[in-house]
Amino acid sequence: MKAVVTIIAVRGIMTTLALLLVALLFGGSVLYSFGFAAALFSTLPADQAGSTLRRVFPHFYLFVIVTAALGAALLWVANPVSAMLLATIAVSTVPARQVLMPAINAATDAGNKSRFKKLHGLSVLVTLVHIALAAWVLARFV
Repeated sequence: MKAVVTIIAVRGIMTTLALLLVALLFGGSVLYSFGFAAALFSTLPADQAGSTLRRVFPHFYLFVIVTAALGAALLWVANPVSAMLLATIAVSTVPARQVLMPAINAATDAGNKSRFKKLHGLSVLVTLVHIALAAWVLARFV
């Protein structure tokens, strides 16, 4: 009986930690995407805002990968559907960080505005899907 109570308590703690991580993932992604990036471009000259974002984006992607992966690990037993959604966010962020972001930077450096617009649009789409998936996971807690 004592072991069952302990298992239930641990499961509750893991679920609570996962909830906090998903809330952090959702809120951090929304803030970064709609607050921080917009604020940079409205307060700094475009070249400074762009170079600042270029330096910060790899850290944002690491934040997304780590919070989504930890959330997935914590939910794996209690809520496998939510865990898979979070794992999808974590895994799909890796190519966004390692392939898409460098391609966007290369297009910018080459002055290829058409390619930049396409790649940036894809990056925005990926981020919006991640935000939607994190929101879905949050909604599943209720």
